[in-house]
Amino acid sequence: MTPPDVAAASPRNPAPRGQAPHDAGALDRAIDAARERLLARQHPDGYWLYELEADCTIPAEYILMLHYLGESEPLLESRLAEYLRTHQNADGGWSLYPGGALDVSCSVKCYFALKLAGDRIDAPHMHRARAAILKAGGAARSNVFTRIALALYGELPWRGVPFVPVEIVLLPRWFPFNLSKVSYWSRTVMVPLSVLTTLKPRAANPRNVHIRELFVTAPDEERHYFRPRSLLNRVLFVAEEILRRFEPLIPRRLRAHALRKAERWILERRNGEGGLGAIFPAMVNAYEALALLGYPAGHSARRETRKAIDDLLVVHDRDAWCQPCVSPVWDTGLTCLALQEDGGAPDAVRRALDWLAARQLLDEAGDWREYRPALPGGGWAFQFRNDAYPDLDDTAVVARAMHQSDDRARFGHAIGRAADWLAGMQSRNGGFAAFDADNDHHWLNQIPFADHGALLDPPTSDVSARVLLLLSLLDRPQDRAVRERVLAFLRREQTPEGAWFGRWGTNYIYGTWSVLAALNAAGIGNDAPEMRRAVAWLKSVQQADGGWGESNDSYADPHLAGRGEKSTACQTAWALLALIDAGAAASPEVARGIAFLLRTQSDGEWRDHPFNAPGFPRVFYLKYHGYSRYFPFWALVRYRNVIARREH
Repeated sequence: MTPPDVAAASPRNPAPRGQAPHDAGALDRAIDAARERLLARQHPDGYWLYELEADCTIPAEYILMLHYLGESEPLLESRLAEYLRTHQNADGGWSLYPGGALDVSCSVKCYFALKLAGDRIDAPHMHRARAAILKAGGAARSNVFTRIALALYGELPWRGVPFVPVEIVLLPRWFPFNLSKVSYWSRTVMVPLSVLTTLKPRAANPRNVHIRELFVTAPDEERHYFRPRSLLNRVLFVAEEILRRFEPLIPRRLRAHALRKAERWILERRNGEGGLGAIFPAMVNAYEALALLGYPAGHSARRETRKAIDDLLVVHDRDAWCQPCVSPVWDTGLTCLALQEDGGAPDAVRRALDWLAARQLLDEAGDWREYRPALPGGGWAFQFRNDAYPDLDDTAVVARAMHQSDDRARFGHAIGRAADWLAGMQSRNGGFAAFDADNDHHWLNQIPFADHGALLDPPTSDVSARVLLLLSLLDRPQDRAVRERVLAFLRREQTPEGAWFGRWGTNYIYGTWSVLAALNAAGIGNDAPEMRRAVAWLKSVQQADGGWGESNDSYADPHLAGRGEKSTACQTAWALLALIDAGAAASPEVARGIAFLLRTQSDGEWRDHPFNAPGFPRVFYLKYHGYSRYFPFWALVRYRNVIARREH
């Protein structure tokens, strides 16, 4: 089977005929400049790491954490506050991504953080923020996570947050709700959070800062903290309130047992200086829970957790912000694929693959083993370290890069273990999720705690496509049934318009690129109906400037699929790679897309302003700063390779 990086040379993907629409010298210079910038960013150890930016909730929560614990870091707080001020919207609030609508939860946390950092409430920016929040319904309309933070500060009563008793850690697998039925990110957030919601501490808040001015109705008088989302949600809310009334009857010994088990759960997965789950919200909850459980600041568990949190900070002279996590394995794997397409830096790729090989998770304990106890490990995590939580997306990308390397035989064992693990993680419906198998108990998204709608980790088109791509490249007989089932899953997931939803990248452009690459590797012909429909859709959403651009608004409104106010370099690259994989390299749409990338390159790089991925659709979004570096380079190289094959 031909790798998709080379697949454009196959009979299904003929090179463009006629005169090349772009000056070869300009194309070569752009590629050389981009390659030089990529190589300059490689760490001496062999990996690549670009910043991963989220909305203002994360830096605001860092300030809230400091004041919850009674700590003070004036210089850092002033820089974080400056970041929050500069990202305030014209309407006075804060959004989840640039150009998005005001998000009341994010805005409440930002206002609170600024007030904690010393901003006066009569300052113009605070006045505008307060007016915008009150217009949106006030702090009582915040989501569950914001209301829990406010309850910890005493800003609203505990009846205003969901009932999350620590006894959830004791629930067996057969119970309708248990930890193994929710996603890894939900698990790592909920367990330490349940310690906090059970013991109900009060933030130190040394400056005695409060935000009662953000409530339309006084918090103690507010009776509508929960708005029913469905009939099932209403029923579950009533059931939860009944359980809350019986909390005083929970035996002390049972509660103490549950607290000890939660403590052990956190300590077993705290991941050293990688932090619990290697994600900011879980780390902060764990840090605060450990303090509440009596661990002193100098204890290794707290010290390492705090270092994991502080390692996420990005500090500049004037401002600072906090990343939700780091992405070295993902950035390194994708950069390797782009450089392999180019072939101009074999030593850099070799060093990167050696770095990756040392981080494969083989025999480590992991929550995924709950449902796959006999399956040998073989995955990679997204971060530097996240031993309990390897993910399928990173694993498929890294194993693919190893398979495509000049030194493939040296990585044979690693590739085989990765493929075996991936095949064993297939869900019942034929698809693949990011971290778990069969994590699709969708009714759980109706519990009061899950107002964010992201409690689960169900199979998705983009992850499923990357697994199919790898297994197609390997072409192992034992994977044939797995490949047939995932191919059927992807065909079912295609929209009537011809696109695929992008769970981990924005949005339908990303999903469609992911799937077309996999279909090409799987040997699906360009004349197949699913390929033709996808190509027609991609062409239909090309922007007037020749690029492609899709807003995160499409997660709330699917009618906006593939559309946005402006083109971006990374989304243009995804569309180009997809069209070339689908045999449309000779199309005028591809020529115009290449022209867009050549025109918008600056100093060997591209700089996109919009966020380009969801952490959780509709509630949390990200900007991978590396996407505008390696994806456009990849697309230009792929296109040049097609031209070269035509000339020969």
